[in-house]
Amino acid sequence: MTAKPRKTTITPSFLPSASDGETRHISVVIPAHNEQGNIGPLIDEILAALEGRDMEVIVVDDGSTDATAQEVTSRASQGHVRLIQHATACGQSAAIRTGVHAAYGHIMVTLDGDGQNNPADIPRLVVDLETAPRGRWVGMVAGQRVGRQDQWIKTWSSAFANKLRAALLQDGCRDTGCGLKAFRREAYLALPFFDHQHRFLPALMLREGFEVAYRNVSHRPRQHGRSKYGTLDRLLVSLFDMAGMVWLLTRRRGTANITEKDLGKSL
Repeated sequence: MTAKPRKTTITPSFLPSASDGETRHISVVIPAHNEQGNIGPLIDEILAALEGRDMEVIVVDDGSTDATAQEVTSRASQGHVRLIQHATACGQSAAIRTGVHAAYGHIMVTLDGDGQNNPADIPRLVVDLETAPRGRWVGMVAGQRVGRQDQWIKTWSSAFANKLRAALLQDGCRDTGCGLKAFRREAYLALPFFDHQHRFLPALMLREGFEVAYRNVSHRPRQHGRSKYGTLDRLLVSLFDMAGMVWLLTRRRGTANITEKDLGKSL
């Protein structure tokens, strides 16, 4: 008998949470909107890349109108696959947030559902996160794409926005648009949430006192479908969001050096 993947329908009054005692070491969260033809092979590659690891794959179907959900369901027999659905499209940041809240893992890995991120890079990011030197609280390892496989106008606009963002936010990230990231669940849950949050995760991690490391990752051409983002509208929205991020960063007075005094055992 073929097992069915978990399927949760998200409503405004319900956000799933890993609170029933089940745990995993790694949760791979994939936000996906109309990624028929891409999502199935991507799941296969992730399972192969993390074979033997204590892991799960969570696809958050963000209001797709194609066969994205059916492709995920068809991978149920491979195990470790979960499907969560938004009734309507809520955006990439909301889909990531839903997946992280639902995750059973301690380490989160995110990557885009279009298959342009290479799952073979995942183990290296996880190792970097797990083996950070003692005394350093690395909350995230962010991928930075090399050899971009996009149209020149998209690559140019992304480079412009990244340089402007890096100058304003001083987060050391040269490619905030790379969807491939590994981070600690508790670190992510400490961050303020807003629409398009996923574009500013390194800066937000630094704001909360976590360290961020970077690793070069590969990039592949899209095989099916079209990009969900236009070039000009994405650039304009990014500039608007950046102004909000600068405001947010100025409202942080610094991270507290917190210690608890041992008062001894109560009699």
